[in-house]
Formats: sequence, structure tokens, C-alpha cells
Amino acid sequence: MTHGKVHTIGIIMNGATGRMGANQHLMRSIIAIRQQGGVQTPDGDRIMPEPILVGRNPAKLQSLAEQSGGSVWTTDLDAALADPRATIYFDAQTTDRRGEAVRKAIAAGKHVYCEKPVTATLAETLELYRLARQAGLKNGVVQDKLWLPGLLKLRALCQQGFFGRILSVRGEFGYWVFEGDGPAPQRPSWNYRKEEGGGIILDMLCHFRYVLDNLFGKVRAVCCLGATHVQKRWDEQARAYPVTAEDSAYTIFELEGGIIAQINASWCVRVRRDDLFVLQVDGTKGTAVAGLRDCWIQPAAATPRPVWNPDIPSPINFYDGWQPVQELARYENAFKAEWELFLRHVITNESFPWTLLEGAKGVQLAEKAAESWTRRAWVDVPELEQSCGPV
Repeated sequence: MTHGKVHTIGIIMNGATGRMGANQHLMRSIIAIRQQGGVQTPDGDRIMPEPILVGRNPAKLQSLAEQSGGSVWTTDLDAALADPRATIYFDAQTTDRRGEAVRKAIAAGKHVYCEKPVTATLAETLELYRLARQAGLKNGVVQDKLWLPGLLKLRALCQQGFFGRILSVRGEFGYWVFEGDGPAPQRPSWNYRKEEGGGIILDMLCHFRYVLDNLFGKVRAVCCLGATHVQKRWDEQARAYPVTAEDSAYTIFELEGGIIAQINASWCVRVRRDDLFVLQVDGTKGTAVAGLRDCWIQPAAATPRPVWNPDIPSPINFYDGWQPVQELARYENAFKAEWELFLRHVITNESFPWTLLEGAKGVQLAEKAAESWTRRAWVDVPELEQSCGPV
């Protein structure tokens, strides 16, 4: 790495002690960037992030600060926002806490980057976007799936015209999240409380929106059925609680160009597929199946010709005839890849299209899906107005 000028940039990381905040954003992104010597800019300068950890539990903060090499930490968000060393505010708190904190950060003049969903409502998310834009602050939302190796391979296939005309997209997401009365649950209990911002529709349809929009075509309409399959769970203190949020969603999307997408999402499903998230894309010239890291293709010339006959074992092994897509590059951690882009956006003004407005589109889709479920009907997804370009 060429060493020119070093741009030191303080980052307030609120919610740092949570699972995503600590693992993906702090240790595997910001600390990993520091360990590699920073982010290099096109002119040979370096951007060196300095985290300021914010949370509610002093013991957890101190432990995480030590693990991350002695990071500064505090339980006082207002004090952190008043720190002149801090240029960026990052939020990985639970959804119900994010709106107020982001609003404070904007008022303090900090560039804003945050986890999704930005807030629980479209109205509040759009308000935060407008406030940031009016204040002349750069802003962004985490859309990490776009940098997963499997989806990067899918994107490359789309750009190469491998599929011909894309007909449909089929997705399966999820795994069994233990209830908590036996093995420990793999997700926090707030995920299953609607009053705390939980629910798989708000969580996962924000992801599905940016994946569909960026890879295949803009979402134009949605039809969704939610369900609460497991109605009683046990929290982190082994106390039973009633589940008030849906744990599964079965959704059909109509995309521009006539593409139909179907994605099932559930925390009550046992996995017998290639990965925890799998997308199959069918086109006139070929099909691809992508997981988080790997991708397989079957071009038209390799497509078998099955004949329906349930009275004999299938003469075709349907796993034959698929070719793995080769590694296209050295893949970074998906969260780290987007962090580097945002840091360059703040320091060098490089393009960064994944603004809070894009985050608002995810919340909009979640709201429309919930409306569809309530009405038991198809619901259109109108284009969000953007009176002027993102900052």
C-alpha cells in the first residue's frame, strides 16, 4: 500500500456490543481496516478509522474495547456526539432505538451510516433522509448482501447476458432458531417482539428489496402472507415470553420487465439446501443457483429432458449438469467492503448510491408486504419521490 497523507476519521459506533455491531462492523470491518493499514484512496492517501464505542453496558464495552485494541468507549451518546474527533455516526442498535439517535447525530453535524431497517416506518426513515440531506451530510445504509460472493457471481452473470431473458427468481432463506427451552436461541429475543421492532417481514424484506432492485429489476408490486408458527419462546434470562411478531413470510414480488420473484423466509425451517440463503434465477438461455458464497449454472445446452413418470426411479440425477462458477476475485467480508466505500465517499466524495433513501425503499416494501398480508391482496409499490439527488 502506498503511503501518502493519512486521513484519521473518528466513528461513533452505537450498539457496538450487539452481535452485528461487535462481530461484523467492529472486528471484521473497522478493526480489519485498521490492521490492513487503512483504506487507500485513488490518489494514494489513506483513510484510518478510529472507533468510539457506545452502548449501555459498561462491562461489555470495556471488554470489547480491550478485544479491539484499546478502543475509546462511553455509555454517554451525547458526549460522543460532542467529540470533535468524531466525523461519522454509525448505528447498530435495535430498530426501535435508531430513529431518535440518528436524529441527534444529524443535529450534531455527523455523517450517518446505519444498519437496516433504518426505522420501523417509512415516514420516519424518509424524515431522517431529508434531515441529513438538508444538513448537507453524507448518509448511507448497510446493504451487505450485495457484496456476498454468491451474489457478486450472480451479478456478473446478469451483466454477461448469461440468462437471456430472465423469467423468474426463487429464493429460500432461513433456518431453525431454537425456542430457548432447550438449546440456546441463535437470535436475540427482541426479534420476536413486534413492540420492540421485531418480525421477519421488517427484517428480511429490507434485504430482499435491495437484492431484487439491484440485480434483477425494481419491485413494482408485492403479495405476502406472514405467520407466527412458534408462539412461545424463552429469552436471554430463560424466561418464557409470548411471540408477538411473525417468524415467517411467504412473498411474491412483481418486478419491472415482467420478472416474477418468490422468496420464502422463516426462522422455523430446517435446512436441506445448499446454504442458509439460496436464490435460483431462471432465464431463457440458462439458470443459476447462488448461495452466500457459491454459485452454480446450467446453460440451455446442458439442460436435461425429464419425462414425468412417478412409477420408476428417476433416470436423471438432477444435480448433474451443473457447473460451479469460478472465483472472480478475492472476496472481502461484505460488511467491510461497503464500509470502505462509505469511508471513501466521506473523505473523497466518491459515489455511494446506498443512501438512507435506499433504506427507505426497504422499509416501504416491508410496510406494503404487511398491508398485503392484512388485506390478503396484491399491493402496488410506488416509486419514492426524490426531489433532489442524494448528498
